[in-house]
Amino acid sequence: MHRSTGLSFPEPFILRWGGCDRARTQAVVDGHSSSPGDATPRLQYLLEPLHTAVHTQRGATATLPCVLRALPRNYRVKWSKVEPANYGENVIIITNGLYHKNYGPLSPRVRLRHSHRYDASLTITDVTLEDEGRYRCQLVNGLEDESVSLTLHLEGVVFPYQPINGRYRFNYHEAKRACEQQDARLATYQQLYKAWMEGLDWCNAGWVLDGTVHYPIINSREPCGGRLLLPGIRSYGAKDKQRDRFDAFCFTSALQGEVYFIRGHLNFKEAGQACRNHGATIAKVGQLYSAWKFLGLDRCDGGWLADGSVRYPITTPRQRCGGLPEPGVRSFGFPSKELRTYGTYCFVGT
Repeated sequence: MHRSTGLSFPEPFILRWGGCDRARTQAVVDGHSSSPGDATPRLQYLLEPLHTAVHTQRGATATLPCVLRALPRNYRVKWSKVEPANYGENVIIITNGLYHKNYGPLSPRVRLRHSHRYDASLTITDVTLEDEGRYRCQLVNGLEDESVSLTLHLEGVVFPYQPINGRYRFNYHEAKRACEQQDARLATYQQLYKAWMEGLDWCNAGWVLDGTVHYPIINSREPCGGRLLLPGIRSYGAKDKQRDRFDAFCFTSALQGEVYFIRGHLNFKEAGQACRNHGATIAKVGQLYSAWKFLGLDRCDGGWLADGSVRYPITTPRQRCGGLPEPGVRSFGFPSKELRTYGTYCFVGT
């Protein structure tokens, strides 16, 4: 809650500009400081941050550093978040050192750290998937405005996703909704690139958050750009968000709950009831990937998930569990919900 004052702040607006404890741990900071040879103007009032990237997980508390070396007269500090999908910048909080006002959907979960009178660092509690991205701390001081940019990175996992009716069915907006329905969000290009570096190899092109389309290739092969192309991220560039159709690359982070397996010969309806009998729900695809990535879930049993697909997570590859040499979440696709029987993966929140 901000303190009630006679101080006048502008209404929220968008600027256009170019360019561990799993549940409640403090974010770990990582990055690089600027070098003396940088071409950017030297900051007069804001300290250059030692690290420009903050690493955290969903559900944690993260602090983005912004500290003043001196307090100019009649100044304000404005925090905002860059939104790559619309090339905009949404205001989060404005302070004059004594009072502050919060804006937008982040409002209930943000505060100024204010550990001393020069500290304008931004603390975000109960970090969500949507919080990842680039933030700007701007000192507003007449003609001497200054700013520093920082990036909040969530530790997570990227997974390709397509619907029951086959590949290349999503326009951009449908892909975005599909990821959200699976306890995930559309991955950023940076997240997809990191996943490729960690071994993601997928031949179907998919949307990422900024509206571009890509697919990651580790093993070059004919159906995936040809054998002569080096491994890398194949790119289709920006596509029409309404008309063009591809798969989706989704991103999820640490679970706020538990995924477990119920053995049985269950059709899809019976699987849902089995989870409800245990006070749980059928796990979503993103929840299974998160349990595999962060909790080491390893089972050789195919089980129903909420979208009607059947999958199983493998941490330790072995011959009788798909035969593939790499860890991963294996898929049986979308079997008949009435005629096929499997176990089920359930999710219960904390």
